[in-house]
Amino acid sequence: MRARATVLLITGALVAALFAGAPVAAVPPDVVSTTFSEGEQDAARAYWTPARRAAAIPGEVRIAERQPRISPRTVERSAPTTIAPMQPASKTNGKGGGKGGRGGGSTSPTVTGATWTGGGLVATTTGKVFFTLNGTNYVCSGSVVTSANQSTVLTAGHCLNDGPDNFASRFVFVPAYSGDGRSETGPYGTWAASGLYTTSQWASNGDFDYDVGFAKVETKTHNVTLAGTVGSQGIGFNKSYGLHVYAFGYPAASPYNGATLTYCAGNTVRDPYGYTTQGLVCDMTGGSSGGPWYEGFNATQGAGTAYSVNSYRYTRGKHTDKMFGPYFGATIKTLYDTVSK
Repeated sequence: MRARATVLLITGALVAALFAGAPVAAVPPDVVSTTFSEGEQDAARAYWTPARRAAAIPGEVRIAERQPRISPRTVERSAPTTIAPMQPASKTNGKGGGKGGRGGGSTSPTVTGATWTGGGLVATTTGKVFFTLNGTNYVCSGSVVTSANQSTVLTAGHCLNDGPDNFASRFVFVPAYSGDGRSETGPYGTWAASGLYTTSQWASNGDFDYDVGFAKVETKTHNVTLAGTVGSQGIGFNKSYGLHVYAFGYPAASPYNGATLTYCAGNTVRDPYGYTTQGLVCDMTGGSSGGPWYEGFNATQGAGTAYSVNSYRYTRGKHTDKMFGPYFGATIKTLYDTVSK
């Protein structure tokens, strides 16, 4: 396990999770998974009352005691003794606007954190995920991606797993979420996971290069599917680095409150310390983990191709202004192919 000076954008310690469901057999070696019975799905939906959603913990988590790769460029990855809360950038650049600015703007805007008011497909396909790990309730972000089963939600691996058999329980997805729990809307309902999937690299080693997860959610009565209800976004693999992307999520740690869909926009850069991840200047905080990054994003339609997800931040050094996300290569494609059938 490697020591990056990181902040996971989920709350509380990533420790042993409640095991909920039997592992799915006959999956590729790069994939680990679990399933939930219909009874467990019903219980998960019933459990997540507005009060529990409001109390789900956003914040920052230190991942310590991990061994770095042998590299002369590892100095900024050493975990500090303490971690200060992530602080937002002092301004938003470009025509994407400040907080409350309209989504879109110039052809290639640079936005470090703004409320998305542009509507479109992204407003319905992005939502919050709620789940329980070791008896504690957490919140992350997720999005609906195109799949044969029309029931696939993309998020971060650390939003559903903390070890080979340590999967989250009570995992639900609320698309088009708006509100902080005291006053909230979820016009398309709550969708419980029937299965959770992540990479063996994340589950076994906490490898941020593979911090990706998918949930397969229930099909409602009369064969109503999630994608059939809210739409879905494309997903792509083996893309170039350095593309212009839009990143979305529901940051809930200060100064955000998790009430609105937030976005950043800009060009990605490859991780400066030799990893395969990529970074984007962005001030989103805890709760935004698992939110999608889109390349080729059409701000008028709110549609693009999923390219990565919000995963971690460095807590010191020259790159603390960036959100980092995994590269969607062959392993992530195998993961997607497994869950999307």
